[in-house]
Amino acid sequence: MVGNAAPQTMDAFYERLRDLGDGLPKRLRQCANYVTANPDRVAVSTVAELAMAADVQPSAFMRFCQELGFSGFSQMQKLFRDDYSQKWPDYNTRLASLRERGSDTPSALLAEFVEAGRSSLENLTHTANPKAMDKALEILKSANTIHVAGFRRTFPVASYLTYTFEKMSVPAILHSGVGNLDFGHMLREGDALIAITFAPYTAETVQLAEAAESRGLGVVALTDAMTSPLTRIKAAQLLVSEIDVGAFRTLSATMTLAITLAVAVGVSRNLV
Repeated sequence: MVGNAAPQTMDAFYERLRDLGDGLPKRLRQCANYVTANPDRVAVSTVAELAMAADVQPSAFMRFCQELGFSGFSQMQKLFRDDYSQKWPDYNTRLASLRERGSDTPSALLAEFVEAGRSSLENLTHTANPKAMDKALEILKSANTIHVAGFRRTFPVASYLTYTFEKMSVPAILHSGVGNLDFGHMLREGDALIAITFAPYTAETVQLAEAAESRGLGVVALTDAMTSPLTRIKAAQLLVSEIDVGAFRTLSATMTLAITLAVAVGVSRNLV
């Protein structure tokens, strides 16, 4: 267990979780991933409900609470409830209200997606790891060429990052699979790679990240959970989760994190 006293704030909770990192067993990492992506649900659900949602046994969720320094689930839930009570109206309440009135109109859908984006951004303020961001900047600021890999859903993020780097005159190459073109052979010593993938993870991105690591390149990983295959490689791990509306997810938090990273690189190179 990292530390003795239970975290007293949400920031302290997420800092404790980051400190534990890959040291958590698989089932406890599943708990961590679910809690990080769904903090509001922790405040209003039973331990059995959370365990079912995280696909673990309730006993695993109890061990997760204790690993974080809490005496049990009730103590951890109190922390989340105190934070939850300060957000009104909360995300789930607003969505429930929208569904009661009908959510099949463009204006209702717009409201749902806006709320999903707001909640995702709010989660990002708690879960963003300053040390990992500093490490990512250290990798990217002096790279000869920055390679950006993003396939399928992450293509907009990768293309926007590459566009931003180009506008700042930072050498960058987009790896996206467009035209079935493979630029993996262009990885060179002194370059760096930004690999972006979320569940279900894209094999091409993971393979490119592994290839970059094997050649000694610095890797920055934008992914969604500690169980992501990108966490198995030596990289600056930037975790970001997105709240979905039905089966659709916006990229609000991911885009925000990406532009933050790009501008930080530009500032470090005296280009902004």
